[in-house]
This record gives sequence, C-alpha cells and structure tokens, in this order.
Amino acid sequence: MTKQTKGDAPVAPVSAKMASPSTSPYTIEKHQHLYAAWAACRGASVLGCRFKVQQGRLLLESCGFVPNLALPSQLPDVTCMDARHRQWRVAMIQNATTHRLKMTHGVAAKLINLYLKCRFVCGGHHAHVRVSRLHPPIDSVMLKALVESNVGGFRSEWKHLQNLRWSKFTSDQYEHAIALIRQSLNGEPLWKIEEYWQGNQ
Repeated sequence: MTKQTKGDAPVAPVSAKMASPSTSPYTIEKHQHLYAAWAACRGASVLGCRFKVQQGRLLLESCGFVPNLALPSQLPDVTCMDARHRQWRVAMIQNATTHRLKMTHGVAAKLINLYLKCRFVCGGHHAHVRVSRLHPPIDSVMLKALVESNVGGFRSEWKHLQNLRWSKFTSDQYEHAIALIRQSLNGEPLWKIEEYWQGNQ
C-alpha cells in the first residue's frame, strides 16, 4: 500500500465505483471528473496495455483522483510533486494487476497526466503554481517533435527516449524525460512543452 502523507488526496480502494445518480447528486465536480477520466483513458490505452474506460477510471480513483479533488490547493506542493507522482504511478501499477493489466510507468504517467491536464491545466487553473508544475503527457508524437526541434539542445537525449518508447518507460526513464522538459523550459510552466505536440493537427 502506498504511504499517504499530510495534504495528499484521499486514496480509494481500486474496486470503488461511482455512486448511482439516484443516491448521489450530479455535481460539476463529478461532471469534470468523468470527462477527464474518459479523455485520459482514451489517450493512455496503448498496444500492450489496452484497457476500457471504466477500468482506467477505477485505477485513477484508486489513486485518489476522484470528483472532490477539484482545487489546485489539493495538489502536491511543488517541492514534493515528483515524489508524489512516483507514488501515484507505483500504486496504479500495483492496482492494475487486479485488472490483469501489466502497466508500465510510462502508461501510468500518461493516464495520470492527461487526467490532471483536463481537470486543472485546461480547467482554468493553469496559472496556479502547483498546476504549473504538473507533469505533461508524454507520447511518441511529442518525443518526435522534441527531437526534430532539438528542444533545449537535448536532441540526442530526446532521440534515446524516443527509441526506448514512452509506453515502455521505467520510472527512471520517465523521470529523466520530465527533468529534460523542466530544464528546457527554464522555469516556465511545464504544460508549455505541449506547444511542440502535433497530435492536434
């Protein structure tokens, strides 16, 4: 079980299910949660780790990504963001085994990062300091663009990460990619690296 620290979002069991509409009001927080979970699951499911939206949502909820996680102040402090993200990934990978899924740190990270992007970065909180330090989603489209544009002067390192394939990333490889993004942006919000993502074309 992942150790929970003060200020962390609550962690629900992996088998938890959304309450039915008849017993729980349909709030804007639930609306945002369901949309973010749907988008994250659609974007993170990949060859070698295919999962249904319901499975992905339950995995997100098992790590504390629930409707009432709605305010930037509930996110980890910037000084412990990376450590907390690692805890989330480890918990998600462990919980995925109950769904007979073999999930990597790369896939777990993309599921988490897409969810947080939808709820906070694109939810009107992009200027909050904690939101500005949220990890951006990483995929093959992003890595290809970072190589071609030699972002931060790290072309050879981006190329190495591209060859490793994001969906196969270990924890160390994923964290190296985030460190390079952080260095390349030189203090700018991490979501700005998605300027190079061409998946919207």
